Amino acid sequence: MGLRFWKRRHTIPVPGDEGWEQALVSRVVLDHFDEQRRKFRWGVFFKLLTFAYLAVLLVLFWPGDLQIAQVIPGEGHTALVEVKGLIAPETNAAADRVITALRKAYEDADTKGIILRINSPGGSPVQAGYINDEVRRLRKKHPDIPVYAVAADLCASGGYYVAVAADAIYVDKASLIGSIGVRISTFGFVEALRELGIERRLLTSGQDKGILDPFSPLPDGQRLFLQGVLDQLHRQFIAVVRAGRGDRLKGGDEVFSGLFWSGEESVALGLADGLGSSSYVARELIGVEKVVEYKARKDLLERFSDYIGSAIAESLLRLSGLVVH
Repeated sequence: MGLRFWKRRHTIPVPGDEGWEQALVSRVVLDHFDEQRRKFRWGVFFKLLTFAYLAVLLVLFWPGDLQIAQVIPGEGHTALVEVKGLIAPETNAAADRVITALRKAYEDADTKGIILRINSPGGSPVQAGYINDEVRRLRKKHPDIPVYAVAADLCASGGYYVAVAADAIYVDKASLIGSIGVRISTFGFVEALRELGIERRLLTSGQDKGILDPFSPLPDGQRLFLQGVLDQLHRQFIAVVRAGRGDRLKGGDEVFSGLFWSGEESVALGLADGLGSSSYVARELIGVEKVVEYKARKDLLERFSDYIGSAIAESLLRLSGLVVH
């Protein structure tokens, strides 16, 4: 069938043959479609090459620091550093990224004040601790440059751990603030395995090496050990909050229970100092309305991936004919 179809497409219809008019029209239409398809694919190919070339140039020469307002040397500005998303290694809120951006902000002679805009549910206590320590160190080194934490939607757990290092904390009335606590979560499938008649075989070189294995029981000794670790981390968290907030804390032990509150309630409890956005803090507290955002410069591979991203993937799919719109 494939051979007959190829012959019908590539044989020139001869007047007088049966159905030659229809064959001729079909041949013209098919040739037209073939030509359009070739033009489309080559067009996508060259557009892709052009786009990739421009993207590489952009990645190579992009300055790295996104500026919300144009910087004029000698003119003061408020520096903005984002702590957004999960605070963990290899994320946008990783300690290395945030600290690098902070240092850039402090190194700029035109920085009059710094805003840490936080929108994070927390994450690694180690990463949050790194940021907290560095904020306090830089504050001590540059006492003339105030640092304000501004909470967006969420400033909880590790996010709040970072916030308490600032001179003051400002929130929206509907922000969620707090969650001062530590948790470990896992599952237990011991009964499920027993019901299914499955035997768990876990070999370790230490009697507690398999701790928190979801298919093994959790003995009381291991449970007590884990609770002790959590309690110790919780005490560290509380100490950091007390050191950062001091006498401004008005709540009791419930503040450290792991609960969270609205921004309005957090002000009443002394977890925050007032209501206000980044613009408000820049304008009314720092006194410089112009805001410049500082970011850690990503490496070449990350920047290349960010700028090209899904656009190249879609172009490749189009080129292969797998996507049709």
